[in-house]
Amino acid sequence: MLSSVNAKTVRPQGSILGDKVRSRFSFVLSLLLLIIMSIITLAPIVWAIGTSLRKPTDSFILPPQWIPLNPIWSNYSEVFDTIPYLQYLWNSTFVVVGILIGQLITATLAGYAFARLPFPFKGFLFWIILATLMIPILSTIIPVFVLISQLHLADTHASLIIPAWPTAFGTFLLRQYFMGISNEYEEAAVIDGANQFQVFYRVYLPLAAPGMAILAVLSFNAYWNDFFRPLIFLTSPDKFTLPLGMVSLFGINGTGSISVILAGVLLSLIPVFLVYLVGQRYLVQGITMGGLKG
Repeated sequence: MLSSVNAKTVRPQGSILGDKVRSRFSFVLSLLLLIIMSIITLAPIVWAIGTSLRKPTDSFILPPQWIPLNPIWSNYSEVFDTIPYLQYLWNSTFVVVGILIGQLITATLAGYAFARLPFPFKGFLFWIILATLMIPILSTIIPVFVLISQLHLADTHASLIIPAWPTAFGTFLLRQYFMGISNEYEEAAVIDGANQFQVFYRVYLPLAAPGMAILAVLSFNAYWNDFFRPLIFLTSPDKFTLPLGMVSLFGINGTGSISVILAGVLLSLIPVFLVYLVGQRYLVQGITMGGLKG
């Protein structure tokens, strides 16, 4: 009887030890994979930084020199001498901010309506909106361009801002957040005498801030790097956005300095990096809330 008791007590200890070994092995393996993926992800950025600080002729030497011994900071000042960088920066900021304001308004209103308000054919209309996510922009650019031309908005920043206000992804994202909020908040607000708009504005809208932050960060990154639509709708150089204006850095027949080009690219990444730093807390909060809802 004692031997059976000892056997029962020894086995759990052995299994616990094995679990600890497996857990430690999994941790080390996960850490190793993360380090490898981080190196793969950061290597192009490190190479771009190094190339922007050396002569163009030193960019293709073998083996590659990752850290320049004599950095040339004048490559960054040459960006401002070659193109009106500040003008392009302002144009991109104006366009992206205009798009974000419009998308946050339309997405929150539509998302709240699909999540909380009863109306005919709500499910069918929502699936129609989701179906538009599968339509590539290349298949709609011609009718959009014709409509923009008929409205006399061609070669204006409005041609980039207004068509981007309706967002199927933003509507879906905010709908999911509004659906994840308890109905008790609405019931309490209605008992206190709030109407439907007050329930939306004072109760649900603040609670959906993480979802709005996710939409803002993702949309900012997408439209800040947008090259195709400005190429189609804009013709005046003084109205170019940053991705379109930096094409001038390549020079005639691609004779521009690769160091200056990468310096301009790195300068254009600074706003994206700042927006990510500001919205990182909301992104983590939103992902956590999404995981808890699932």
